[in-house]
Amino acid sequence: MIKLATILFAALVLPPVASAQYLQAPPAAQPLASTLPGTAPEPPKSDEKDEFHIGVDVDLVDVIFTATDKHGRFIKGLKQGDVRLLDEGRPPLRIEAFESETGLPLRVGLLVDSSNSIRERFRFEQEAAIEFLQQVVRPKSDRAFVFGFDSLYDLTQDYTDNTEALARGVRVLRPGGGTALHDAVYAASEKLLKAPIHGPARRAIILLSDGDDNQSRHSREEAIAAALRAEVIIYAISTNTTESNKKGDKVLMRYAEATGGRVFFPHRIEEVSHAFSGIQEELRSQYVIAYKPQNFDPNGRYRAISIDAPGRSNVKLRARKGYYSPKVK
Repeated sequence: MIKLATILFAALVLPPVASAQYLQAPPAAQPLASTLPGTAPEPPKSDEKDEFHIGVDVDLVDVIFTATDKHGRFIKGLKQGDVRLLDEGRPPLRIEAFESETGLPLRVGLLVDSSNSIRERFRFEQEAAIEFLQQVVRPKSDRAFVFGFDSLYDLTQDYTDNTEALARGVRVLRPGGGTALHDAVYAASEKLLKAPIHGPARRAIILLSDGDDNQSRHSREEAIAAALRAEVIIYAISTNTTESNKKGDKVLMRYAEATGGRVFFPHRIEEVSHAFSGIQEELRSQYVIAYKPQNFDPNGRYRAISIDAPGRSNVKLRARKGYYSPKVK
């Protein structure tokens, strides 16, 4: 297995698309204002030191992707030759690395909707989220933080690999208030962009919400752009218990589709744990491919990517729709 840590010190471009159909480039993300409502005045202290920045190879792109069959079962054992990747419609100039079942470190933001609209089964969802963190976060390798959000967002636990501290950060949340979903996703993406890490890593947001938003200052597309800049995969678990809130579910689907993630719809309480288990299994089944694109320009603009397995008709590859190139002056 290729040791990516010796090769890669570029930003991690999370999963591309499963076909050559490209979406219109999302709007550029705007800097997060320090006065954005909901910013915790004194957030819990992180147990990690600031990242030591070193020089990076700006034209090296990493793409994390997942392979499944037509039944949604994860496929392992794909080779580099099975995969076709296009960047702005062109094959890479050069493939630098390919790795299956990647063990790259995880940086995870758990975002829990604590608005009044999700009160019905809030306690059960909290416990399912805690169990997920206990299973996923590996000591000395992975880090996670917890955001609760209603009309504001609040960092209840900063980056740590201490699952007991993460559990406390989840249990202090109480339902009430409106919903600022897009602001929370935007802020969490900004935090993941600055995640303390030495070398390449996988970045993910686990979003537990009904998809409603009535308080945000940022739009959904601005939040998606922030996630793409941070190279974040968004996994969403819908808290809707009926089919009456299709609008909210479509919002969650948009977040997942744009970033290469998935959305789960557990209509019964016991299915919430199954949804978290599905995310956990996917995180353990991911591939990563690193490449240098043709005609690369470090201008900060959006670049569309696609990925598929043309010789494997039973294989579907899922990844993000594109990425923002770093801007070098």
